[in-house]
Amino acid sequence: MTQYGFYINTDICTGCKACMTACFDRNDLEVPQKFRKVYEFGGGSWEQDEAGAFTSTAFTYYASLTCCHCDNPACVLNCPVASMVKDEETGIVHNDPQTCIGCMTCERVCPYHHPVQFADGIAHKCTLCCDETPDGTPDPACAKACPQRAMAFGPIDELRAKYGTTDTIGTLTNETAPNVVIGLHRDAKKGGELRNPLEVSHEA
Repeated sequence: MTQYGFYINTDICTGCKACMTACFDRNDLEVPQKFRKVYEFGGGSWEQDEAGAFTSTAFTYYASLTCCHCDNPACVLNCPVASMVKDEETGIVHNDPQTCIGCMTCERVCPYHHPVQFADGIAHKCTLCCDETPDGTPDPACAKACPQRAMAFGPIDELRAKYGTTDTIGTLTNETAPNVVIGLHRDAKKGGELRNPLEVSHEA
């Protein structure tokens, strides 16, 4: 089995959302549907010293995430009709449209609230654009669209060997063993609260 995943370099990501736009176009999505979301984290403030001068401690950084095709996907574990399945060859998590009942349990239990309900009433999600190639090899449009080259895609073992094993940032969780490697922004150690909760919500 070759488990695929992403490397996201949040230190150079500018939050331009080219990846998100490419995904939106590639999958013929409609507002508010989104398979890839760009999370904005930030903190700090403007502080005034005794002399009245102001100093900024504000910071912001971005993390672009889609379905992480987790090792322990909550969507697969909690789907009441076993519609969500993890491919044994690629590790890609798919939803079977023939058996999905549209209850959206998958979306509610996913830490990233990833699966999206379409007009057909069932759940849809990122499949790493595996239907774009003749042999079904994943070739995600998002990774190819990044102008900063802040995103890399490939076998997760190779990405971890090259970039490390960090798989969480800000307030995001790693409880489902996501197949993503995150290059931490220089300000990530300061923490940071999610600044765009409405934008990354499945409702906006």
